[in-house]
Amino acid sequence: MINFNGTLQNENNILTPENRGYAYGDALFETIKVSHGKILFWEDHYFRLMASMRILRMEIPMRFTMEFLETEILKTLEAQNLKSSTARVKLLVNRVAGGLYLPNNNDIDYIITAKALPTDFYTLNEKAYEVELFKDYYVAPSLLSTLKTNNKAINVVGSIFANENGFANCLLLNTNKQVIEALNGNLFLIKGSTIKTPPLADGCLKGVLRTQILNILKDLPEFTFEEASISPFELQKADELFITNVITGIQPITKYRKKQYKNEVAKSLLQKLNVKVRLG
Repeated sequence: MINFNGTLQNENNILTPENRGYAYGDALFETIKVSHGKILFWEDHYFRLMASMRILRMEIPMRFTMEFLETEILKTLEAQNLKSSTARVKLLVNRVAGGLYLPNNNDIDYIITAKALPTDFYTLNEKAYEVELFKDYYVAPSLLSTLKTNNKAINVVGSIFANENGFANCLLLNTNKQVIEALNGNLFLIKGSTIKTPPLADGCLKGVLRTQILNILKDLPEFTFEEASISPFELQKADELFITNVITGIQPITKYRKKQYKNEVAKSLLQKLNVKVRLG
């Protein structure tokens, strides 16, 4: 059961070859965590979606308010008996069918799907989590590379590479050979009392949980925070590396090549993140 333009219906009746998200990757999406009817970081998700739609020159319907989309998300969860549990929601917006590369118009369709998640709050996964650089292809840094679009070929191929070679994840490089992010989230590096994450100008995703972590770090005077480029050589000199996304929260990296990492800062930040979730 999915929500297609406000109508709850069977998901098998939606996709056609003319769908522009399928045919051209002409689509955006938000992956959202909802816990017992509470949409986590909803304002950040909403404003990122609106900004992304403007960048792709999609027509934003007048009804697309925060309140409208929140109601549609909760309606979808209720239809699947997930309103009293924790769920992963995907809100996908694509330009309506018609045209070739040049669309016939800029109107949009939206689809909302939901799947249950096993835990209500963020928990720390302390199992072995080894990563490697993915160097077959590179991300060209631009405003488009910071958006959550359907153009995720490098993430798909990188995930296959990681799986075939026994890695939990891979780190992506931009065309300047700087480390920008993981396949499924933003990257943070800790060295001593300094915490770094790549700037958006390097091409990383403008992650919602990245924003939350940045806000938490502003209130931690014991750390110096930098949005600065990360070279591959810095990875093996770091004390900690971790990945962030709204579903997992904070995922510590335990190993990169011969370097083993601690997770003390990741553990502390995760506790603060959960407090923010409860109070927010």
